[in-house]
Amino acid sequence: MRSIWNGAISFGLVSIPIKLVNATESRSVSFRQIHTEDGGRVRYKKVCELDGEEVPQAEIGKAYEDADGTMIPITEEDLAALPLPTAKTIEIVAFVQAGEIDPLQMDAAYYLSANGVPAAKPYTLLREALKRSDKVAVAKYALRGRERLGMLRVVDDVIAMHGLLWPDEIRAPEGVAPENPVSVRDAELDLADALMATLGEVDMSTLHDDYRTAVEEMIAAKAEGGEGVAAPAPGEESGGGQVIDLMAALENSVRAAKEARGEPGEAKEGKAEVTPLKPRTRTPKATDAKKSTSRTAAKKTAAATHKSTSAKKTTAKTPTKSTAKTAKSTAKATTAKKTPAKKATPRKRTA
Repeated sequence: MRSIWNGAISFGLVSIPIKLVNATESRSVSFRQIHTEDGGRVRYKKVCELDGEEVPQAEIGKAYEDADGTMIPITEEDLAALPLPTAKTIEIVAFVQAGEIDPLQMDAAYYLSANGVPAAKPYTLLREALKRSDKVAVAKYALRGRERLGMLRVVDDVIAMHGLLWPDEIRAPEGVAPENPVSVRDAELDLADALMATLGEVDMSTLHDDYRTAVEEMIAAKAEGGEGVAAPAPGEESGGGQVIDLMAALENSVRAAKEARGEPGEAKEGKAEVTPLKPRTRTPKATDAKKSTSRTAAKKTAAATHKSTSAKKTTAKTPTKSTAKTAKSTAKATTAKKTPAKKATPRKRTA
């Protein structure tokens, strides 16, 4: 691979000569602009707005446009005279945990290659130190005329560097979150967790650009005199902004993910699975219990009152044994008074 920058890594007092190589490349299909009338290429020309003449690259310089529109010329000598200690050095300033780097800061990626045999020893030392510490190095470096921030980490047996945006280049997410408060139910979170667990992990090397493949197939078909690729049937494209049943969508997503992995789906297509509810059994309330207790107590009181009344009536009609005896004695005494006593007959003496 062709290097785009030569310099050195400054690791304390250790200097490691390296070459900078692009770690990524764009695979996007590029297009040219043409004149639709005759198919001719449309090209851009760099023209001076003062004289209207096309300007060759050798005569094009740099300038800073002031607030009032004034152009302030800046030469390469002006930039070279600036104090830039990282002009040819990747200066390591700290070692931190990888989690401390905000992914929003990630920019271009490069491979750092040891430049020459003497660089192999210190290069390997830094690589192994990064591995053992399980940390990444934060560094400053200069590329294409300005100072940049970078993160060094180990990829396989190579030191890679990710260009980082400066912290003040990250915009705050103001006005991005939903303005209206939204509540999420536990059942919805449970289904989301189930979907995440069903989708599981993925081998990143198996992912590919389907759109690019379709574009290449369309170009090949047109090159052979065809009409390209047929448009998708209505309904195949996913429409945005549709109002959906979130629970049904989550359940169907779980089902589809399970079927894709060869597991039986649990939700019916197009419908959310409905679990029938058991009929409710009425539980007597405390008020009902109190009413029932009051009724029972009232019944018992009424029965007791009825018994007491009946007993009094019976007592009034039927005299007791002692009363009967008293009445009998009184009757005898009365009879004795009314009946006169018999005279005693004198007995004869026997001589």
